[in-house]
Amino acid sequence: MQFTTQIPIPKSNHPIDYNSRIVSLGSCFAENIGEKFNYYKFQNTVNPFGIIFNPISIENIISRAVNQNYFTEKDVFFHNELWHCYEVHSELSNPNKEIFITSLNKNLDDFCFQIIKASHCIITYGTSWVYKLKASNVIVANCHKVPQKAFEKEILATTTIEKAVENTVALFKKFNPNCSIIFTVSPVRHIKDGFVENQRSKAHLQSAIHEIVSDQLSNINYFPSYEIMMDELRDYRFYAEDMLHPSTIAVNYIWERFCQTQISETAISVMEEVVTVQKGLAHRPFNSNTDNHRKFLDTLSQKIIKLQEQFLHIEF
Repeated sequence: MQFTTQIPIPKSNHPIDYNSRIVSLGSCFAENIGEKFNYYKFQNTVNPFGIIFNPISIENIISRAVNQNYFTEKDVFFHNELWHCYEVHSELSNPNKEIFITSLNKNLDDFCFQIIKASHCIITYGTSWVYKLKASNVIVANCHKVPQKAFEKEILATTTIEKAVENTVALFKKFNPNCSIIFTVSPVRHIKDGFVENQRSKAHLQSAIHEIVSDQLSNINYFPSYEIMMDELRDYRFYAEDMLHPSTIAVNYIWERFCQTQISETAISVMEEVVTVQKGLAHRPFNSNTDNHRKFLDTLSQKIIKLQEQFLHIEF
């Protein structure tokens, strides 16, 4: 007897393996999946400019990177004893303006390189709700706790999101035409916007993405993270204590579904070896001076050497 309705997800025509170079962008769920890639020792870059929720801001930062439109003093501002930039997350903010701008531009160069070299890009949109700075009429990626009166809040129309997605795909096709792009909608609930408003927001994202995905080549795909959470995990026990974010169990489940459909079978066997090593490294013996423990360490060392001979990028 089956107690859930499992969503049929076609297997990717361009599966991820250990030779793949992955760029993960978007909401905090992108960070969850990025952490999985990092744990399993894939070549992965996650949100070099921090968490970004909306499609316009994600398009803008990609455009800035590939067009090498460097940050200058006009792009930063001082607030609460830190220099900020409305295009990036607060975690990058810095008390020194020169260091901040230099750091942003270094990230920009690194990000450009990762985009051009990427075999796969995973973009997770979080919300259609955006904040527009009244002084410039520009949508921001982060408000940096600037008073609410400085912004206007609005929901992006489906056609506006569709254009942002289309532009994002076009940027990749121009600078890296062989890159496979996986779009997904974050399962995190943005209840601060309101219950109905959150559902509207997710619906706008889904509708816009599917207009683009259905018209593109086979290397542009959609992975149903949000739908898995809503249908396969239809229960509050799969949320964290805040009842907004997926729990660890839910993230692990969605990751399993991702692996089943987006990662190659040959990579799965390597992942199993990586897990063995990771668990071995985390092991804390009662007595580290025994022969058994020395043998254990020797076996573990041999496994690490074997993996590193196969894949030069792997480090533990």
